[in-house]
Amino acid sequence: MSEQIEERDYDEYRVIEPLGDWKRTHNCNQITAANLGEKVLIMGWVQFRRDHGGLIFIDLRDREGLTQVVFSPEHNSEAHERAHAIRSEYVVAIKGEVRERPDGMRNPNLTTGDIEIVVDEWKLLNTSETPPFAIEDRSDASEMLRLKYRFLDLRRPVLAKNFILRNKAAQSVRRYLDNLGFLEIETPVLTKSTPEGARDFLVPSRMNNGDFYALPQSPQLFKQMLMVSGMDRYFQIVKCFRDEDLRADRQPEFTQIDIEMSFVNEEQVMGMAEEMVRTVFKETIETELPAAFPRMTYADAMRDYGCDKPDVRFELKLQEATDIFKGSDFKVFASSELIKILRVPNGAELSRKEIDEYTKFVEIYGSKGLAWIKVKEDGEWQSPIVKFFSEEECTKLREVTNCQPGDILFFQAGAADIVNAALAALRIKMGERFELIDESAFAPLWVTDFPLLEYNPDEKRYVARHHPFTSPQEGQIDELGEKPAEALARAYDLVMNGYEVGGGSIRIHTPEMQQKMFAALGINEEEARAKFGFLMDALQFGAPPHGGIAFGLDRLIMILCGAKSIRDVIAFPKTQKATCLMTEAPAGVSATQLRELGIRLREKKEA
Repeated sequence: MSEQIEERDYDEYRVIEPLGDWKRTHNCNQITAANLGEKVLIMGWVQFRRDHGGLIFIDLRDREGLTQVVFSPEHNSEAHERAHAIRSEYVVAIKGEVRERPDGMRNPNLTTGDIEIVVDEWKLLNTSETPPFAIEDRSDASEMLRLKYRFLDLRRPVLAKNFILRNKAAQSVRRYLDNLGFLEIETPVLTKSTPEGARDFLVPSRMNNGDFYALPQSPQLFKQMLMVSGMDRYFQIVKCFRDEDLRADRQPEFTQIDIEMSFVNEEQVMGMAEEMVRTVFKETIETELPAAFPRMTYADAMRDYGCDKPDVRFELKLQEATDIFKGSDFKVFASSELIKILRVPNGAELSRKEIDEYTKFVEIYGSKGLAWIKVKEDGEWQSPIVKFFSEEECTKLREVTNCQPGDILFFQAGAADIVNAALAALRIKMGERFELIDESAFAPLWVTDFPLLEYNPDEKRYVARHHPFTSPQEGQIDELGEKPAEALARAYDLVMNGYEVGGGSIRIHTPEMQQKMFAALGINEEEARAKFGFLMDALQFGAPPHGGIAFGLDRLIMILCGAKSIRDVIAFPKTQKATCLMTEAPAGVSATQLRELGIRLREKKEA
């Protein structure tokens, strides 16, 4: 009968000690072979604890990284005995000497992988309950659980690195703009609602009962006022708010690098912004971007990629086939506004199950189906739709697509917005499926010559594509009244890896042009005065030509980090339902607060 040994719990050693006069000498990632023989003092959280019988090892973690610590009974028996009480996520302070790790125990993946600290003495600064998930990069916990315990999630090394990089990028931006003479100026957070675009978040005013502030969707009007004020060059890294239905890549509150300049044209704004992005990439991740970013017009982007933020790290361009099927016996195609094709080399290997999954995927974008043709190795076509095509249509399709054995052709037919959106999204899926995208590459691209206006069928009027203060291109002012859909804007977007990271325009700076813009948008003088009165006043007093650009800092950091979601680079993000699982916001407020605001409580309906 084997002897049963009762394991001690070592509770007598779990006594929290004051920090006293102990002061860190190093962070956990700073100690290297250059420090051999030095006495050091480090503090942090216990990542792992390993008891090897005689020796106890812990990996101590802070935001900078890990250091291996050794408790040896020969070196200090009392410190070693107490170390049996240590568990994961305990907070400890370690005094000891830096020594080389033994041969065969070095870790080339760690900055501190050649050394360890043998403990002279240590303090237990705090204990910890068992975390709801492992505090390590490869966590299998759900995102919802990690967001609920975000303060623990942020301890994971991968997220800590993201926020170190985010800080470096923000400081790089500030240094760059300061060197160019920009002033960092704060603009109001409580402002007036100007509902031209997304919905505003509204804040009731207690002192002005019945009236509301709005949280700014951007500092647009204020930065223009600063140009009228003669500030010449302004920037701020600022919070913005939009009350809109969220997708996976959106947040109700986000951070923007907001920039405005006087006496400039498009080339000057774009040149400044381009060099800023190059500087940030070089200073944060030591990556050189192209000396000049390529450019593409909006029309070309929509024609070839189906979207205005194309990922140009890989090919796969869309091809139009509308003319091929005019008068076709295949009525589905013959009656369509637009027909486009995505040819995927070697795509014939896709199974029917995969094609069915992609068919469901494009339905997200309003598509009613996904037609396809596989080109077999003998050159024959396999498809349920080929039987409806004439020989002439088949010949023209081969010429347009230059399809080869082993390829697959995907078709979308219908309204232009649905066709483009569905195939643009499917193109990305194909790039991922066939590993066509170099995930280590950065492909910046300027998209220019945007339409100034776009028609809103719900409101039965033209609305501003960017905002009502964007200037039309020279010589196109008359198009606003005669051919509003054809007017082009002095607007530009910076796209990288399929994401819009920045966008801006040259602004309207004369009252006459601003009035024409309002007229094209169906905004009469009374409405314009009610919404934008102070802007209209400002334009009467010598506004300079000006323009600017705003960068989504969250998106830029996401790309720099190689993260898959902007939630990975925002310290305390919201869910897709715009809730904070950690704080449980939004939440109800007291009846007293509501009464002070003049708001009556909603009566809950009984089930």
